Amino acid sequence: MGLSMLPDELLLSLSDQWPCRDGQLKQLAALLSPTLPSPSTLVVYGPRASGKSGIVKSYLKNSALDHAIVRCRECVTGRHLLEKIIGEVFDALHSQHVNGDTESHPGRCENLSSLSVHLQRLLEKRDKFVLVLDGVDKQREAPPTLLPALARLGEVIPQLTLILIVRNPPPRFLHQPGVPHLQFPPYGRTQSIHIVSRKPPDIFLEAPPDDMDYDDETHEEDKAWLWPRFCAAVWDALAQNAARDLAAFQDACHKLWRPFVAPVIKGDFGTRDFSRLVVAQRRLFQDENVLLDSIISTPNGAATLSKSKTHELPYYAKWLLVAAYLASFNPTKLDALYFMKSTEKKRRKKGGGVSRSGGRPSQVRKIPRHLLAASAFTLDRLLAIMHAILPDDIRTTIDIYKQIATLSSLRLLVRAGGIGSSDPLEPGGKWRVGPMVTWEHVQSIARNIDFNLTDYVAD
Repeated sequence: MGLSMLPDELLLSLSDQWPCRDGQLKQLAALLSPTLPSPSTLVVYGPRASGKSGIVKSYLKNSALDHAIVRCRECVTGRHLLEKIIGEVFDALHSQHVNGDTESHPGRCENLSSLSVHLQRLLEKRDKFVLVLDGVDKQREAPPTLLPALARLGEVIPQLTLILIVRNPPPRFLHQPGVPHLQFPPYGRTQSIHIVSRKPPDIFLEAPPDDMDYDDETHEEDKAWLWPRFCAAVWDALAQNAARDLAAFQDACHKLWRPFVAPVIKGDFGTRDFSRLVVAQRRLFQDENVLLDSIISTPNGAATLSKSKTHELPYYAKWLLVAAYLASFNPTKLDALYFMKSTEKKRRKKGGGVSRSGGRPSQVRKIPRHLLAASAFTLDRLLAIMHAILPDDIRTTIDIYKQIATLSSLRLLVRAGGIGSSDPLEPGGKWRVGPMVTWEHVQSIARNIDFNLTDYVAD
């Protein structure tokens, strides 16, 4: 039974509700026909936010098939799952008064044998019943034989069709051949933009002044013109590489929309000045914080860039950045004084030095080193300083060079020598801390890792 043999109302509602999924709807209609035989087991698989659970639920709800849907994420143990299956099937049949109002709940279900007996008794008067196990591959405390045993329930109960909704099924995970699989691939660029842009949000939350001559019809046309172009810009800047699923892409678009149209509401740009608006608001498309979920709302729903991202660095990356700052602003000749354990007691106290001429304090005012430009250093010196200031030995599972590459990608460490080599970690190259690494930022990092920075900074 193809999709064209379904009622026109169902065809229109499903196609409008789930665009870009006509092929999957046709296969569901062929495999789950109310009048034709259906397979005992059907595997529906695809990545997150590909529409597999929603489409299966909508199709069964709008068709004439009796069904029950079990969300396996809500089940704590394997026994909880079995009893949840019995409860959902009983509620689905009892709500339609199939087996009479006097029938009692099956009760406990301790193993798969009991599940099979209960389902046979409940479905003995039914022609076809569809049982959906949504997210069964994420079931907690599931034995390795759970899925193969569930997939064989249809061989014992002819009236039952079992649908397993999973994300990435491994090969032969049901231990039997011939089980039909229905794939829901991820949405591509054109499909994602088309789906998200179907319902454009308003540009103006409040009605413009009367002297602007801007009616509701013009507003609908402008937001229908501007919103798809904005969604395409968000996809190209962020979603193509960082937010592959539709839900994250849609969430990013709605988070950035209000800050994006703020100049339009203010009157600096028109509703059709998209190119100029993108250039003026390019900072919104350069900040990936919008892709991070947070329970703390930012002003106007925008993801504002923190003044310092250093607090979000890994543990050893913070130590590397502190060591890089010391290597940039401490003279090389003083490394033995500040970083050797045996010379720790020989350090002079800050502010306690006097000049040698006549015992008088020096009248020369020296500029603090943290106000000068950062000096270049080698990787060997950086690693030596880091090992000297670390309170414990570094773990062998940590790749320090990956941490250095991370700091380089964030522009917290920049190349100062060895230009011409494609390898950023070339041994002969020199580095210095970036302009964003200020004295205040390094102090805050040092306090965060409980390190007394002032004891190791030369005057």
